[in-house]
Amino acid sequence: MEVEADNIGQGGVVKLASACCFAAAVVCAMPVQTALAAPPRSAGAVSRGLPPGPTNIPLRVLHAMAKPAVDFTGPEFTALRDRSLERLKGVLKTWQGFVIAYAASGHGAWDASIANLFSPGDKVLVCQAGYFSENWSTTARQYGLEVEAVVAPDRRAIDPNAVAERLAADNGHAIKAVLIVQNETATGMRHPVAEVRAAMNRAKHPALYLVDTISSLASYDFRMDEWGVDLVVGGSQKGLMLPPGMSFTAINARAWEAAQNARNPRRYWDWRTMVEGGRQLRFCGTAPIAFFYGLDESLDMIEEEGLENVFARHRRLAEATRACVRAWGAVSPRGGGPEIYPLDAEAASDSLTAVLCPPGHDADRVRAIASERFGVALGRGLAALQGRVFRIGHMGELNEPMLLGTLGGIELALAEAGMPHARGGVDAAMDALRAPATARIAAVA
Repeated sequence: MEVEADNIGQGGVVKLASACCFAAAVVCAMPVQTALAAPPRSAGAVSRGLPPGPTNIPLRVLHAMAKPAVDFTGPEFTALRDRSLERLKGVLKTWQGFVIAYAASGHGAWDASIANLFSPGDKVLVCQAGYFSENWSTTARQYGLEVEAVVAPDRRAIDPNAVAERLAADNGHAIKAVLIVQNETATGMRHPVAEVRAAMNRAKHPALYLVDTISSLASYDFRMDEWGVDLVVGGSQKGLMLPPGMSFTAINARAWEAAQNARNPRRYWDWRTMVEGGRQLRFCGTAPIAFFYGLDESLDMIEEEGLENVFARHRRLAEATRACVRAWGAVSPRGGGPEIYPLDAEAASDSLTAVLCPPGHDADRVRAIASERFGVALGRGLAALQGRVFRIGHMGELNEPMLLGTLGGIELALAEAGMPHARGGVDAAMDALRAPATARIAAVA
């Protein structure tokens, strides 16, 4: 196969993209015996695939971020800052809240949420359902908060009724906030944000509602105002298609009021020094200038596609991935192969799929073979799921050929690792891609 390289304009890009899609299709169609006979990849080769973040960064975003730095106190940057943060509110579906950005990973936004809203000794109720909700709890404890957990059943989503029961028993309103991660990246599970808000309403509890959207925002639906969310945690490196290193909180009037009376120590995260008149005017130190150029471009891409169309594309690719994993698992009428980690189909994430390997088989061996032999990068299992799970990301800039090529590489790796699985996963994914996608809609009662 030859690729013409003398044209670096749009035509050259199209030719290169077509060649890459053809190569992915060839890999998917190769017989397992032929593929396994291929020599190992060179030591300098770079693994490409679909890890659950950082996600693929579009060339448009990379080019935007390569612009020269400007004075972050000058009119060019302040206009960019104001425009980007205002447009981000459309993705969050808020017209009552405002966004505060930081030069930090998502963990920094966790710190900002706890530092600004609470005082030492305050109690929070955490919907605990995996590695990331547990780590948000750890952040709260480090600030001197008392953390109570509503623990999700194994391989299932948080039960809103369990949250309602605990809040109904809190007659003195000692619980100051409920914290939930909408998309638990460690387990590939979607948690019921709207339904938990409805449970809080039924209990008539005044607690603040804090939601982590780091791996769900711009991948599937989130509605800050409609779902009564007081604070949102978000990050750059997932559905927003940026590198890691920028995070934000979006807050409403209730959260801003709570921040005026909170006694937790804060300096870098202090909203009071950053915000005037309901908008961010300053940063603690230098603003993340390049990230704002990238965010402005990524929002262009989201708006050009249409936010609801972005959600439909993620849903479609997620359904194809799950169809593939179900096909791999059908070793016998009773299964016996890889499984989708969430037991409830409605709890399965549209951002990523966590694949549970059969007992006695090592998920990390599959990951190593996928990377070293076939150039496919996958996410590892975290904490208790280390070695039991590998994770396939399907968020951000992604299309059908990219997904099918990755699934084909994983199927080759399963065979070489000796993991029980049925053939035909990629065929099942293609069948799913031929079917119309269905939207997920949640509402607060």
